[in-house]
Amino acid sequence: MAVHRPRPTPPTATADTPPLPVTPVEHTASYREMGYVFAAVGALLFSTKAVVIKLAYAESVDAETLLALRMIFALPFYLVIGGLSVRDHRRENRPLPNARQVAGAATVGLLGYWFASYMDFLGLEYISAQFERLILFTYPMFVVVFGALFFRQDIRVHTVVGIAISYSGLAVIFGEKLTSFGNDVVVGAGFVLLAAIAFALYQLVAKPMIEVIGPRLFTCIAMTGAAAGAFIQFFLTHPASTLIVPPLLIGYSIALAIGATVLPSFFLNAALHRISAQANATIGTLSPVMTIALAVLILGETLTTVDIIGTALVLAGVGWFTFADQRAERT
Repeated sequence: MAVHRPRPTPPTATADTPPLPVTPVEHTASYREMGYVFAAVGALLFSTKAVVIKLAYAESVDAETLLALRMIFALPFYLVIGGLSVRDHRRENRPLPNARQVAGAATVGLLGYWFASYMDFLGLEYISAQFERLILFTYPMFVVVFGALFFRQDIRVHTVVGIAISYSGLAVIFGEKLTSFGNDVVVGAGFVLLAAIAFALYQLVAKPMIEVIGPRLFTCIAMTGAAAGAFIQFFLTHPASTLIVPPLLIGYSIALAIGATVLPSFFLNAALHRISAQANATIGTLSPVMTIALAVLILGETLTTVDIIGTALVLAGVGWFTFADQRAERT
């Protein structure tokens, strides 16, 4: 005769321990599928960043000033949304992150949205928007490699296949663009490569924090930390009067803050809450394709047959990976 034993009561989170994420009900197939949608939308919005920065540079602004202006217009959104998130936590009697978790999220924000952004901004002073995006989106490779080396993550076969197809497309475009630049290409490419490495580490470190804090509140804390870094850097290197800029540059800064920062940051972290960092990063390779299209339409950069072939390969790799990853999650 079987003996009935009561199920053990799960431990309750305290102020010193992170709350246990409630996942069984939420992590349905449709919930994960929305993660792919969020990742794609975030990638497409982020793809506008390089084009807007290039337009702003034409107005004679440097990287530090533009980064500070971006955060000036973005920060109020994060403060308001963060305040609303804290209010919702209290109304629903959900635990708020403790001081250590807040400090951790702010530090991760410094890595992913200040250091990586600053390296990217510097790189765009030397190379084109298309070239920048191609180099920056080597970060999915770093997500996979660093995840295996330091985070004990498995490398699935379909991940390798998807990245290989996508990067073959990026390599085709990269090979053609390399001959179009002078000696500055090494400097610019180096800055953007550092941005790619930093952003890959951000995705890996941010995911477990998002699971505990929640995507909305985590995003607000991380971006507030990034804004603090940008402001400190600016005021250590520039007089405050430098922030007085022409109206056109104000417009570019607002577009950069909202369209290429606030909205995609929430989409990205919502995606990380639903799908793996590898999945999110690989779908992100859509961004250079969109940047190429915008650079041609807005900046007047040329589009060659090689660009079209490379773009087709990138799309094929993303499509394969998304299909295979969804199928693997269902089995």
